[in-house]
Amino acid sequence: MLIGLIGLGKMGLPMAQRIMRGGHSVVGYDMSEDRKAALREAGGSSVSSLEELAAALPGGERIVWAMVPAGDPVDETICNLRLHLDPEDIIVDGGNSYYKDTVRRAKSLRQDDIYLIDSGTSGGVWGLENGYCLMVGGETNAYNRVRPILEALAPEGGLVHTGAPGSGHYTKMVHNGIEYGLLQAYGEGFEILGASEFPLNLLEIAQAWRNGSVVRSWLLDLLARSFEADPNLERVKGYVEDSGEGRWTIQEAIEHNVPAPVITASLYERFHSRKPDSFSAKVIASLRNQFGGHAVLHQSVADATGSGSSSVETGVSEATMGTGD
Repeated sequence: MLIGLIGLGKMGLPMAQRIMRGGHSVVGYDMSEDRKAALREAGGSSVSSLEELAAALPGGERIVWAMVPAGDPVDETICNLRLHLDPEDIIVDGGNSYYKDTVRRAKSLRQDDIYLIDSGTSGGVWGLENGYCLMVGGETNAYNRVRPILEALAPEGGLVHTGAPGSGHYTKMVHNGIEYGLLQAYGEGFEILGASEFPLNLLEIAQAWRNGSVVRSWLLDLLARSFEADPNLERVKGYVEDSGEGRWTIQEAIEHNVPAPVITASLYERFHSRKPDSFSAKVIASLRNQFGGHAVLHQSVADATGSGSSSVETGVSEATMGTGD
């Protein structure tokens, strides 16, 4: 089969390579000339515009896979691409779009008899070798037409047709919400190990847990790799971004009255990671000093910028000692 691929970045280019390994052909479009050149070197072809991309594919049978950032870039891509498509053509959105946007886009495209397939795509930068787990929403006849491409991308057992348009992105949204909780649990657990009175070797523990432990997982495999390269993660800044799926999962939990405390807390911890000097922590420290006489760390202006040393204030008075947490 011949497929068009929009977006040849860290996910799109390896996906194109895996599709070609499966015996299919890829024509790609990207704003970067270097990325297009990389696709050509891998055995594909490239074009300079969406109009050329549509022209390179057979009308009424086109399959165009978009790997672009969620939100406005997807709307802009679809808006520009549909001008050059014919009835029965298919657009696949393989990014992390919000499922309600996907439902809206699918309904709009059906007005022109164009199909939208939403493929929740998991596997990251390892997908080229390991395959991509695909959670795919879309009308059955369109799904079946795209299926040979999906099977080339997915490992055995890693492909599921979730149902109507939007259901694939919905499933991937919850998948990523679960991922938030798993990552947070590993992070907290290894921080506790690192704070222990025992001189524990985190790499050795991670390696042991990969074999027979009930907490073994691919994420743990990756963590062991991280410890091998940087035993104390000294080169990693403790700043954790989020790309939206955790927030959307929590919104869904609220709408359906489903308690999701672990996923919710893990998202808030990501927010916390972005505040090296949290004001809320200052409030708590100050209150503990006021009601319990607990020690408070004070930092100079120089210390706030990374130099100087902190001083310790022991408490407000003996009368307030021992009155609380």
